Amino acid sequence: MAEPQDPHIPIAIDFVGGAVGFRLRSGEGRGQPLARACGLGKGALPTIVDATAGMGRDAFFLAALGAEVTLIERSPEVHAALADAMGRARRHDAEYAAIMGRMTLVHGDAIDLLAGLAPEVVLVDPMHPERSKSALVKKQMRDLRDVVGTDPDAAELMAAALAAARRRVVLKWPLRAAPIPGLRKPSHQIAGKTIRYDVFVTAA
Repeated sequence: MAEPQDPHIPIAIDFVGGAVGFRLRSGEGRGQPLARACGLGKGALPTIVDATAGMGRDAFFLAALGAEVTLIERSPEVHAALADAMGRARRHDAEYAAIMGRMTLVHGDAIDLLAGLAPEVVLVDPMHPERSKSALVKKQMRDLRDVVGTDPDAAELMAAALAAARRRVVLKWPLRAAPIPGLRKPSHQIAGKTIRYDVFVTAA
């Protein structure tokens, strides 16, 4: 049974129960679009910075596949929720403790921090454009948007990521959304059902 979260934290994050725990138990592997976009294949385990940690789901999935992931979150409320969720997961069992051991949580602005981390891969998942009322995002993501707002500096973050990543930058973006203004064309794209991953190769 999953340990309850701290009731004083406004954002609900749970790596053990719910959809995230199910995703781990279902054995999703490196063939998934996110893993392929980040270069986890044929035994490769690049160091990854999740520059917009948010709910931490992508970072958790990548760490569950064996990658070392640094999560950067600038919202104090979301950072506190992630720290609480990671602590509960670490205490759950040995498997989760091992996954948490590959996740490092940092509080701050990725624009300022990326240059000092020199990761192989940077994952950027800005707050996506608003959807119409007929296609509202799930409640957790609406709650997250209520706390963190929009990401008007997404282009600046992408510039910092492209300057810092030694191998590639992966931009997670709605499948049919317009590109971020001023951003160069990606090296390639990997599309899912509703999300696409724009991959920008930075290695020579």
